[in-house]
Amino acid sequence: MVNQWVYAAQTWLSGPLEKDRLDIDGLQIYCLTILARQIFSIGADLVWISMGSLLFTAMQMGLHRDPKHLPSMSVLQAELRRRLWASILEMLVQSSLDSAMPPKISFDEFDTEPPSNINDDDMDDMTIVIQPRPRDVYTKTSMQLMLLDSLQTRLQVLQLLSGMQSEASYLDALKLSSEITNAYRGSRKFLVESEVHGVTPFHRNLLDYLVRRFMIPLHSPFASKAQSDPLFHYSLKVSLDNALAMVMPEPNEPFFQLMAIGGGWFREGIRCATTIICLELISQTESHLLEDTLQQNSQRREFLKKAIRDMIVMSTERIRQGETNIKNHMFLSMILAHAEALELGASIDLMIARSAKDSLEFCYGLLETQAGAVSFPTPNDTSPSSTNFSGGQADYGLDFDVEFFFPGTGLS
Repeated sequence: MVNQWVYAAQTWLSGPLEKDRLDIDGLQIYCLTILARQIFSIGADLVWISMGSLLFTAMQMGLHRDPKHLPSMSVLQAELRRRLWASILEMLVQSSLDSAMPPKISFDEFDTEPPSNINDDDMDDMTIVIQPRPRDVYTKTSMQLMLLDSLQTRLQVLQLLSGMQSEASYLDALKLSSEITNAYRGSRKFLVESEVHGVTPFHRNLLDYLVRRFMIPLHSPFASKAQSDPLFHYSLKVSLDNALAMVMPEPNEPFFQLMAIGGGWFREGIRCATTIICLELISQTESHLLEDTLQQNSQRREFLKKAIRDMIVMSTERIRQGETNIKNHMFLSMILAHAEALELGASIDLMIARSAKDSLEFCYGLLETQAGAVSFPTPNDTSPSSTNFSGGQADYGLDFDVEFFFPGTGLS
């Protein structure tokens, strides 16, 4: 039913442009459809393309201009437009990071103000004046406002990463990193203090995930040089700390479920994080072996191995939930085998091969079980669920590996 209705919504949105698609309701449906595609991995690799259409539709409707510059409208409508524009901007930067493509928007191209810090029940169609709460008071708008606090910096990160004219300087990376960290720490502290207002670990985990993931590609070009140049050790630390925080969030079943089924944002960020952790585990093990300090330094390696085992559990759950790509499960299993072979002084090639075989057999069993429980559409099936978001073309979503983030390591 999920697939059927997501495709039905997408089909409606893709129809001939009519006025019922160019209003606030139509724009909200567009946002919800893209979010559903991300959460349920339905064409999630192509979301950046859809976001371009959503952005241009919103600008055509004037959402990039603050309501005070437009013809008079109700307070409710003005706040809805500000909230919707903020949502679109956040979705845009997340999809741009996933696709390694430019965000196609800058702060020079809009003047829409942030939404007011109010709860939903603080306004209705009859409201004439609103009284925003102080920013240190948690409301239903607080999460959106906290994401907006770092939005400009994250946009600059994307522009730096996607720029073709020059490489990012280390000073630029440090400056942007510091700005994101400062905004994030303040937001995190605020959420911890706001538990009495209904804030849960899910809220904190989601904020962590959406903001921290920008730090990894920002620092990874420099982190890869840390082994040969100690000046870049800070980038390695930042990359690893953020990666570990992403793959080992606060225990929360709804958030685990989101990570287990999600595509797009919810898959690519974890893939980048596990790349950093795996590379550091192998690097530390090799270094400790050369220094003959394997026993003395085992605690840190065990922590990294636990993070990888947790991600193997997550990968297993993703396959149980319908994912057919088993590369992540096999890759993580091989990394663990590589590290353990170094520690035991055993044959690296043999242990890696065994782990790969075990992973393949395990995943094959999971896929076989899943296939037995799925009813496939017939060739004559013309229901919406048989449609392809790419218009019948192949899925061109990029499949990043270690080499993408750490060129020259030879670990791809």
